[in-house]
Amino acid sequence: MGQQEKVATSLAGAVGEEISASLAPVDAELERRYPGDPGTRQPVHTVYVPGDVFAADTIRSWGDRALAALDEHAPDAASFAAVLGLTEDLAEPVYTRVRAKLEREPIEDLRVDFEDGYGNRTDAEEDEAAARAARLIAEAYEQGTAAPYMGIRMKCMEAPVRARGIRTLDVFLSGLMEAGGLPDGLVLTLPKVTYPEQVTAMVRLLEAFEKARGLEPGRIGFEIQVETSQSILAADGTAAVARMIQAAEGRATGLHYGTFDYSACLGVSAAHQASDHPAADHAKAVMQVAAAGTGVRVSDGSTNVLPVGPTEKVHDAWRLHFGLTRRALARAYYQGWDMHPGHIPTRYAAVFAFYREGFEQAAARLARYANRTGGDVMDEPATAKALSGHLLRGLDCGALDIGEVARLTGLTRADLEGFSSPRRGDLTASAQ
Repeated sequence: MGQQEKVATSLAGAVGEEISASLAPVDAELERRYPGDPGTRQPVHTVYVPGDVFAADTIRSWGDRALAALDEHAPDAASFAAVLGLTEDLAEPVYTRVRAKLEREPIEDLRVDFEDGYGNRTDAEEDEAAARAARLIAEAYEQGTAAPYMGIRMKCMEAPVRARGIRTLDVFLSGLMEAGGLPDGLVLTLPKVTYPEQVTAMVRLLEAFEKARGLEPGRIGFEIQVETSQSILAADGTAAVARMIQAAEGRATGLHYGTFDYSACLGVSAAHQASDHPAADHAKAVMQVAAAGTGVRVSDGSTNVLPVGPTEKVHDAWRLHFGLTRRALARAYYQGWDMHPGHIPTRYAAVFAFYREGFEQAAARLARYANRTGGDVMDEPATAKALSGHLLRGLDCGALDIGEVARLTGLTRADLEGFSSPRRGDLTASAQ
């Protein structure tokens, strides 16, 4: 034991108390504006199906068509790996898990579309389709055949279609209430948002519905779809998307990038409209920064190159979709859109390969951090959060099993969630 150090201070206790009092409003503002990730599952994709096409067997039909595409164009692990460039150690586990996923849960998030994919119909026809969507979704949740997340994309808040969008939302939500209530996995998408005031209007609309139906205030959330340049850069030069998140008053659950509307808005020619265009990268980077810490998740857009036709063309489309999905994952866009059943095999292949190839390294680093055993990398609490988040997302989508995660980390899911969602201040305090 060495000599005990003499501790000297110069400041009166009242100084710290005064500073804390002066920063109390800032503390409250941080908690309100930046609550952190909600810790819930984020789907790896969103599938859009037009309102007149959606049927009771849509989810199973997409899974069966995706399996049929594999059977025809990549009937085994080796052939699928050769198309996508998967390494030998990933080929079999990825292929096996993709097929199992298509059997068990082919769609993670489904949106019945009443906007671009549906078009303008008579009021009677859209009323009927919205009521049918509510009935089928309610029945799917009751029967256990629903996707984890389901809902609709209404028409936007622009003047020409505003009344129709509001009515469709009312018909749909009222139908769900009549069928037994709103499902936990309900998701709504507000497209073509240009001004924060349109988000505020959506909030007022949902408040009115909740009040009319006796629901808890704030029960219904929604996604904001970014499809216009004005969503990214407002007329005054500020990031409008950041103000949109705040205008949602805690109801915003996601920011979804609309590849083709946004590209067209900037004048990008049709041949170059893609999710890896520099204009797309800029928009998503702004969205990502605006959403960081708010609990709002960012989703990438889609590709319009469909895997159809002869095998050679299907393989080309698969390689494109796989590459775009992997690119998005590396940039922390953990969700995207899929527009065709043939996209689903490569969506899951890219996601599963991403989480499996980084699995052992992430598990080892997190285990060393949890056990404080050190190693060749000095990880901090923020990195532990990222490592645990990687493993949790892999578990949620089916890329990883809890048994293999526990074997390599010695941690339970509850342990992982503890690292992934630390209390505010823990990261800073632990790093000091």
